[in-house]
Amino acid sequence: MTRTRATLLAVGVVLVVVVAVGLLVFQPWLLVVDDTVDEADEVGQVVGTASGGLSQTAFPTPASPSTSAPADPQRVELAAADFIDAEHETSGRAILYLRDDGSRYLRLEDLDTSNGPDLHVWITDQPSGGDCGGCFGSWMSYDDGRYVELGGLKGNQGSQNYEIPAGVELAAMRSVVIWCDRFNVAFGTADLT
Repeated sequence: MTRTRATLLAVGVVLVVVVAVGLLVFQPWLLVVDDTVDEADEVGQVVGTASGGLSQTAFPTPASPSTSAPADPQRVELAAADFIDAEHETSGRAILYLRDDGSRYLRLEDLDTSNGPDLHVWITDQPSGGDCGGCFGSWMSYDDGRYVELGGLKGNQGSQNYEIPAGVELAAMRSVVIWCDRFNVAFGTADLT
């Protein structure tokens, strides 16, 4: 084998390895493949909006208490906001609920964002849109402070529910974030303040 041929073969092998690694890291096919999920909302009746916002941990006592417990579960809305774009175009609504048993959950309704590798749902103490109203660089700020990971994104399109762990203090939290752990960027955010 000639020296030129050996060099070309070595370069070809390196290129194949680089392309294979790039495909594994970036997973470009996710940009054209959507994961759709359609989880039903809970059956509990929404009986109002929490007066204490995110800091409220106790279910409100009804103005006229009845002698018997309600037949269906009840819940109140702690906060709700529409998603805004970050690194990727994102729409939908994020709603935090407090159930009458004291547990809380996040519902994402009609979410529509890009698919991507290693996407997670976070609640953070960083402002939605970042400190500069969504400018470049603000997409990466959401892991700079406190955050609670609620789990991997179930689907980049559709409605889905995420339990909030019991010990989580929500009072200082300011936004819901669709976070790409692989590249440390937000795909979209929703303001909870």
